[in-house]
Amino acid sequence: MQRFSKQREAILGNLRSRYDHPTAEMVYMDLKQSFPNLSLGTVYRNLAVLCESGVILKVGVSLDGKERYDGHIQPHAHFFCERCGAVYDVTEHLDVSKIEKELGAEIHYASNTLRGICRECLDK
Repeated sequence: MQRFSKQREAILGNLRSRYDHPTAEMVYMDLKQSFPNLSLGTVYRNLAVLCESGVILKVGVSLDGKERYDGHIQPHAHFFCERCGAVYDVTEHLDVSKIEKELGAEIHYASNTLRGICRECLDK
């Protein structure tokens, strides 16, 4: 793996430390205090580079119309709440090893998107 700049390392570290599938703006707000010269454009550019290199994933657009990112690239699905915009990982039902065996293939990335209403919104 290539060596990253301190800002890119911080962006990657931020994504890998969370499971809320943040937007670029959310990552920017988290890192701005530690990196006062960081711009939102720099965050977007670094996210694009990290996505292109396969280090992180774009998981789709949320209710607010903004792309969400995931620092965890093992195969899994995502659930998008249509009411509050939350994004959750879904791992129980995606049996990648079974699919690999069935296809005789090696899977590096799997993307399944589920949309509906999350438990918290249903309980309200």
